[in-house]
Amino acid sequence: MKDMIRAAAGNALRTGAILFVFALIATALLAYTFTRTAPTIERSQQAKTLALLTQVLPPSHYDNDLLESRRTLDPDELLGTRQPSSLWIARRGDAFAGVVLEAVAPDGYSGAIHLLVGIDADGTVTGVRVTAHRETPGLGDYIDRAKSPWIDQFVGTSLLAPAPRGWKVVKDGGTFDARAGATITPRAVVKAVHQALEYFARHRAAFAAPTVKENAP
Repeated sequence: MKDMIRAAAGNALRTGAILFVFALIATALLAYTFTRTAPTIERSQQAKTLALLTQVLPPSHYDNDLLESRRTLDPDELLGTRQPSSLWIARRGDAFAGVVLEAVAPDGYSGAIHLLVGIDADGTVTGVRVTAHRETPGLGDYIDRAKSPWIDQFVGTSLLAPAPRGWKVVKDGGTFDARAGATITPRAVVKAVHQALEYFARHRAAFAAPTVKENAP
């Protein structure tokens, strides 16, 4: 009986040792794979981010590295954010050229609508893109530039153009078009873009201030 117990214990130890070795090998392989692929994944993510940024703020507006200019903003009611968000600051030479802001329209028909809003130094919208949403396919998803050019109507707008009362969809007496039967979604986007412009106006001086590096001799 004791011999059987010893044999069973020995088998269990050998099995455990084998599993431990395989676990170490698997972990090492995963670590190696991650180390090898992480730079490629990061470059791919950066390329996607830059592609989105250039859609809302054309490269002709700036000559700095927009990705390197990223800052983190605290949650803010005007941006509709409950978590820290990103800001990218564009410059041409030493001059402030504009920003790209992350904003959220929390009151979409099916939930939050995440946006990128490009604004030039004069406070004019250079582009808007929806980066994430859950709006109804075929009904409210026309806010997505891949589905419709609807979002392009924000280009060239500012806090004063249209006048404040015009920052609504046409159905509500404003100037922004919206499809019949699907006005909740565009209402949310119009409001979010307008508030992003208000946020920009409130913080423009801080965005335009030279960085420490730019002040250095």
